[in-house]
Amino acid sequence: MEQLNLAQLNQLLGLLEKGEFIEGMETFFAPDVTIQEVGQAPKSGRDLTIAVEKELLEGVSEFIQYTAHSIGAGGDKTFYEATMEFKTKDGQHVTQNQAVVTTWKDGKIVDERYYHNNA
Repeated sequence: MEQLNLAQLNQLLGLLEKGEFIEGMETFFAPDVTIQEVGQAPKSGRDLTIAVEKELLEGVSEFIQYTAHSIGAGGDKTFYEATMEFKTKDGQHVTQNQAVVTTWKDGKIVDERYYHNNA
């Protein structure tokens, strides 16, 4: 199971590194996925989470990077640290460091938690 989850995580990270966030979500999120940003209420359902992501991406003027570090797997979970960098339409340059903990079931993400700060 760990090898399969790690292989799928690496496929997902390949999409994220190209800025293909929606494609990653469409491919790997289960229909009943739950995602949660630290300090915020969870969001449930692939359609809702994709709609929220599309809205967030509308504010991005330039995608610079998404780089994953310290990748691992254990049981039904994968873990990684990442650095995301982008510019917003209102001129902000954002660098965000995050840790992501993902729970997999039947090859799909059923739960994902993001722990981050802005540098």
